Amino acid sequence: MSTQMPPAHPFDDDKLREECGVFGVVGVTDASNFVALGLHALQHRGQEAGGIVTHAPETGFNQQRRMGLVRDNFTSSSMMETLPGTIGIGHVRYSTAGSKGQTAMRDVQPFFGEFSMGGAAIAHNGNITNALSLRRELIERGSIFQSSSDSECIIHLMARSMGRTIPDRMEEALRKVEGAFSIVAMTRTKLIGCRDPLGVRPLVLGKIGDGWALASETCALDIIGAEFVREIKPGEMVVITEKGVSSHYPFRPARSRFCIFEHVYFSRPDSIQGGRSVYETRENIGRELAKEAPVEADLVCPVPDSGTPAAIGYSLQSGIPYAMGIIRNQYMGRTFIEPTESIRNMGVRLKLNVNRALIKGKRVILVDDSVVRGTTSRKIKEMILDAGAAEVHFRIASPPTAWPCFYGVDTPQREKLLAATMSEEEMRAHLGVDSLKFISLDGLYRAVGEAEGRDPKAPAYCDACFSGEYPVAPSDMIEQGFEAKTAAE
Repeated sequence: MSTQMPPAHPFDDDKLREECGVFGVVGVTDASNFVALGLHALQHRGQEAGGIVTHAPETGFNQQRRMGLVRDNFTSSSMMETLPGTIGIGHVRYSTAGSKGQTAMRDVQPFFGEFSMGGAAIAHNGNITNALSLRRELIERGSIFQSSSDSECIIHLMARSMGRTIPDRMEEALRKVEGAFSIVAMTRTKLIGCRDPLGVRPLVLGKIGDGWALASETCALDIIGAEFVREIKPGEMVVITEKGVSSHYPFRPARSRFCIFEHVYFSRPDSIQGGRSVYETRENIGRELAKEAPVEADLVCPVPDSGTPAAIGYSLQSGIPYAMGIIRNQYMGRTFIEPTESIRNMGVRLKLNVNRALIKGKRVILVDDSVVRGTTSRKIKEMILDAGAAEVHFRIASPPTAWPCFYGVDTPQREKLLAATMSEEEMRAHLGVDSLKFISLDGLYRAVGEAEGRDPKAPAYCDACFSGEYPVAPSDMIEQGFEAKTAAE
């Protein structure tokens, strides 16, 4: 029997979840306050737990790790006074590797290690696909692990390196790691940022006064008033001191494969990714969807909030009026108490309510970003029909999610993904809607600026969750029996 905790409320259980957000600053007074603000802006990337590490000459390294939201843990002056210094890094998380849904405090990042040349802390977004084999090898050689997180492997690999400086040791460690990672790390005086050779997960550089910042997304630079300088390049490692930024390339050059789902759902719409406004890309996705899958209807309604920009694009392209047919309760926290089965079964109604006066008698197009298990889609459809809609047409702003992600996203097992076991028509019948259409993979590529669509020989993005083509072999999962797609499929 599974010991996994039930989701905090049913609405969250039917979305792919980005696993982590990372943030760091150097050269600012009260670095911990900047880190807390940056993590608050990245809260959508992880709401299970958070941690901050800082360094001050008088106190050395200081760390605080807590379960729950940033606003509930890192806002009191008494807490922030325990984190002095002009350099700091932080992390917000869901559990990727390790214990799902029941995070132990020892798994909360950043992780800290003491080396012969001084201490270092590290925070990581993504997933190391060879973590199990690395862990086995390290334990056989005498390493003692404190957590179930794959990120701890990097600290142990650094401890075993013979590099003269901590950045040298980190370079050596990361060359042994496979998978997707954006890393923010710190020593007593240096802030370090690194992206994997394919640049699957995001990392950006900002300037704040005389100091510098690293973040998963540009929206976290905005909140602290930092100027966005540039993205860290795939395979690049930056070492930042109060004097400036130096750049290194520890890995063999590779073609970039940024995660296309960052554009679809993970990133905040007010962020810039790959030089593109995430909001504008999502609006473009809606326009492409309207071209590919038109339908006669009276209203275009988003499934809030993630479907909103795509619904606006669909409305603009089709000329069908946009309307807020579903209203979201903004005060529905993840920790809402669900004491009885009857309340739990109310499910989506805790978070969403149908605007009945608007919907009654109308043919409604519902635009959502994805269908994962389909549980939420069915409940929303029932609510819309209960409110008197004449027809319900689903339009999905991503292709069918048919494969699990092994690069830092919480995906159900493949057999639980609706699109892995059903055709589009079977899904339409399962959801009980008048029509169901997903954007094509080519259409999604056009929306993110690839005018010719997807190049099957050399795709510009990681789209494994849609195509089953994994740019880095998920070696740990294959060892456990996962069957990757064959060339013939």
